[in-house]
Amino acid sequence: MPLERLVEIMRRLRDPVNGCEWDTVQTFDTIAPYTIEEAYEVADAIARKDMDALADELGDLQLQVVFHAQMAEEAGLFTLEDVLVRICDKMERRHPHIFGDAMRGGHYLWEFIKAQERAAKPDRSALAGVALALPALERAAKLQRRAAGVGFDWPDVSGPRAKIEEELAELDAETEHDRKLDELGDLLFAVVNLARHLNIEPETALREANYKFERRFRAIEIEPGFADMSLDEKEALWVRAKKVQADSSA
Repeated sequence: MPLERLVEIMRRLRDPVNGCEWDTVQTFDTIAPYTIEEAYEVADAIARKDMDALADELGDLQLQVVFHAQMAEEAGLFTLEDVLVRICDKMERRHPHIFGDAMRGGHYLWEFIKAQERAAKPDRSALAGVALALPALERAAKLQRRAAGVGFDWPDVSGPRAKIEEELAELDAETEHDRKLDELGDLLFAVVNLARHLNIEPETALREANYKFERRFRAIEIEPGFADMSLDEKEALWVRAKKVQADSSA
């Protein structure tokens, strides 16, 4: 089986005597950034609709799971089998309408069961378990969704829109850098709240904005003498590129 082959490869790489000198010195902390990076590369392949790359990137992500599990087994913490058993148990537990006796299911049942699981843990906050390592935009949205789940939320979109105006005014009023940083964070948090009320994933929206900016900038920076142009000249090129790309996608 390919998974068993991958496990054996990792065991050999981590062998303290004959293993790879790089792999043998890694820890959970040093590998974690690679795990996050591989997840993003999976998302990138999906965004580019490159299914061949997606197959490669999913393999890289699977390697991260095996790597962490191997280190855990060496430390006597858990094994890859434990990891797989836990996710199987969790998926069956959270889908009682498929694997159990519940007659109805869906997203709301999933969230209800997750809430029950959180309540059984020492940290019973509605915000418990929102990972610190999440991208800041996604973590903000998840914190807000959790708070909204217990009734702490604006009743409609006018609330977060007004909050953005309020935070902009507070940002403009500040003169010290540290205070501006604080107020800008509040502004970004408010924008995420607006996105949530519009049923838009902020991470997806910003990723699309990044893509548009990069595509348009690449189109104008190849103009002869671009670096020496005035800002007005560059802006004119930008407006033209924006129109051309808008027309081409229509």
